[in-house]
Amino acid sequence: MLIALLVSGCASRPPLATVTSVDLARYSGKWYEIAKYPNFFQRGCTGQSTAEYSPNPDGSIRVVNACLGKNGKEIKVTGKATVVPGSQNTKLRVSFGGPFSGAFWIIGLDEKNYSWAVVGHPSRQFLWILAREPKLPADTYQKVLTLVAEHGYDTSRIERDR
Repeated sequence: MLIALLVSGCASRPPLATVTSVDLARYSGKWYEIAKYPNFFQRGCTGQSTAEYSPNPDGSIRVVNACLGKNGKEIKVTGKATVVPGSQNTKLRVSFGGPFSGAFWIIGLDEKNYSWAVVGHPSRQFLWILAREPKLPADTYQKVLTLVAEHGYDTSRIERDR
């Protein structure tokens, strides 16, 4: 999900807005990918995509992304996220090795229960809809799609996880 969010886009749209703040302790744990914009770094995945976040002793966040590969075996990659200073934990820089990191902005969140989240990139070329359970209720999913559209994303490009 977060493997190389390297694209920085210039758009005529307003800058991508994030949620007000994120409690990283509550955000930590396992998330299921409900839907996403198709991307090159998940091309080997056939579904069952997850992301798990946990605090590192140095204050960074351990990120473990997993999915079911085309051969039926799990594909897993581990990375590290750091909070962008002054962002109230809503903007992260994620690296999966090498000198590059990508923007991971939390643009939607069930602030009461942390049961779903929407993650985007300032270029609007990347998008993930995540939930604590493998499925989202239909009414919640529609609410999230409305939020995504309000943030300037083309909802026709969204692909549901299989």
